[in-house]
Amino acid sequence: MRRNLLRAAFGVAVCLAVIPTCFAQSALLQLPRDSQRAEVSQRIGITDITVRYHRPLVKGRKITSVIAADGKIWRAGANENTTIEFTDPVTIEGQQLARGTYGLHMIPGDPDWTVIFSKNSTSWGSFSYDQAEDALRVSVKPHPDEMHEALAYDFDDPTLAGVTLVLRWDKIAVPIKVGVNTPEIVEQSLRNQLRGRVQYEWQPWDEAANYLADHKLDSEQALKYAGQSIQVEERFENLMTKARLLDTLNRQAEASAARTKALDTGSALQVHIYGRQLQRQGK
Repeated sequence: MRRNLLRAAFGVAVCLAVIPTCFAQSALLQLPRDSQRAEVSQRIGITDITVRYHRPLVKGRKITSVIAADGKIWRAGANENTTIEFTDPVTIEGQQLARGTYGLHMIPGDPDWTVIFSKNSTSWGSFSYDQAEDALRVSVKPHPDEMHEALAYDFDDPTLAGVTLVLRWDKIAVPIKVGVNTPEIVEQSLRNQLRGRVQYEWQPWDEAANYLADHKLDSEQALKYAGQSIQVEERFENLMTKARLLDTLNRQAEASAARTKALDTGSALQVHIYGRQLQRQGK
């Protein structure tokens, strides 16, 4: 009897020792998933938008019942949180959202869907979702679409002012409008960029000045950039940029002096190209 008890105890000990080890090994394995991981990015101006998600398959199911059961929050994908990252502040359906990484959740409805950007982006799906962690909620209108067996996120109609992020699955498309204030973001970014190694070359300062001028932004700041470019290395290009900005600021006498100096230092080709530009402008 004692021998049998010892054998039983030994067997239990072996099982207790093996089971945790098996679980630990399984947690570390990389195995294929039915809902495969995907990542899609879009740059708007200098702002990057990245969605990381897992792609469930329809598999003959009625998707409206899968994602809208009891009107509960849906993880907008499969497995871990679907996340969306913005490298700069944006607007979502016209509402402000700070830069950062967010957990993306949705509540399907009829006719509108609620799209939720949660400050918690590291959970498993929506099971531990907490409304107190919401950064933003917006309402959007889904519309019918062609069949998509695997869930997908697309960036439709990108411009410098924004893009439409669209979730597509089965025969449903859910569009989310993302706005980006590219000129303002670039203007702020230039201040930091010009503190790096590029500050020792004339061209970055000149490019920054022309960007501000082209987009009718801060002309006084643009003039400072042009002046810094000239200080690094005086050239036909930055003298003409300075003249252009002085004209914008209605400082015509100074503009004329800068332009004359540019023409005196310019090559025959540079002066020729400038003359052709004047001709096209009817001058």
